[in-house]
Amino acid sequence: MKDNFSAQAQGYAQFRPTYPDELVDFVLSLTLSHEFAWDCGTGNGQLGAKLADHFKQVFATDISAKQIAQAIQKPNLVYKVEPAEVTSFADASFDLITVAQAIHWFNFDLFYKEVRRTLKPGGALAVIGYGLPEVEGRTGDKIEAFYTQTLGDYWDKERHYIDEGYKTIPFPFEEITTPAFSNQYEWSLDQLTGYLNTWSAVQHFIRQNGTNPVEAFIADLKDNWGAAGSTKLVTFPILLRVGR
Repeated sequence: MKDNFSAQAQGYAQFRPTYPDELVDFVLSLTLSHEFAWDCGTGNGQLGAKLADHFKQVFATDISAKQIAQAIQKPNLVYKVEPAEVTSFADASFDLITVAQAIHWFNFDLFYKEVRRTLKPGGALAVIGYGLPEVEGRTGDKIEAFYTQTLGDYWDKERHYIDEGYKTIPFPFEEITTPAFSNQYEWSLDQLTGYLNTWSAVQHFIRQNGTNPVEAFIADLKDNWGAAGSTKLVTFPILLRVGR
């Protein structure tokens, strides 16, 4: 599993989108028992914290200690710095296992072996993510060009799984049909800037070139954004695979 986000852990916690309540409700419906859940690749605990409102106890793991240091705290939410592929959990521990915006970094075979070992009979695995944000007006076209052209060579090879909507990840489970979900925000230009700076390709660009490509992009975008302090509708399509 790669760690691309320790360097921007604070920005990740502040600017990354969360997950809609409707999605959480659907995931909760997958299992009758809400005793124990495991959120792997938890980052700053965005999804794990929501699950903790419904489970007796949630365990959340990540390989980044810096990410976990920024994580949301709840009394029944236990964080561990562990890879998703090799954990300290006992066999048949969990009613639900979730992965949010992380599975494309995993070793699939080793992770799925761990899922089968730690999932209770009748338990469920939910693999969740979100795609490129859709922004109203010409801004959306400019973001897509920034993503594909300016940063195209700087994305890790695993990013293609996101671009393909997680439809091409190996998924050797009995699959459950899922509804479509999305998450919408009214974002200022500063909020969009903060989000773009969390992209791993931006950090790769900075390390290789010594400059931040977001700065030039945002300077160009200001002309199309509108008055200072104005907001635009930003929609994140949710990616979802569920199985038993």
